[in-house]
Amino acid sequence: MVGSDRTVVERQLGRPPRAFRRVVVRCPFGRPAVTEQAPYDDAGEPFPTTFWLTCPHLVAAVSRLEAAGGVERWTRASAGDPALRDSLEAANAEQRRIRPELDLGVGGARPGAGSLKCLHAHVAFALARPGYELGERVVSELEPLWPDVCCTA
Repeated sequence: MVGSDRTVVERQLGRPPRAFRRVVVRCPFGRPAVTEQAPYDDAGEPFPTTFWLTCPHLVAAVSRLEAAGGVERWTRASAGDPALRDSLEAANAEQRRIRPELDLGVGGARPGAGSLKCLHAHVAFALARPGYELGERVVSELEPLWPDVCCTA
């Protein structure tokens, strides 16, 4: 199914996916929603994001959240709430364990970065690795999580 998954992901993204490994989360309609990427692309360039959000509905919802100041708001929330801060630190550590080739956290965050980089990466990580509280709280803002009909042609 990887061949057909790659085709669907290419259609979702509007371009060939880089460093594509496999689909790790599917929407209720069976289409790819989150993919896992290799640490390096075909050209040997580092690809810091392990889990990539591909569902057009979710990508658009997260983009709206980011445009409304979501990155800054969730950065402040994670800095001010010990549970969220611990959750972020644990997710970054897990990211480094599952991708030791690159010493980066969720979405390519460098150790001690102090701010979130991309909510898309945190949502993808939360969907792929349940239990990531900060990411799951961001996901909770995306209601409805899934559309009523499939958004991928």
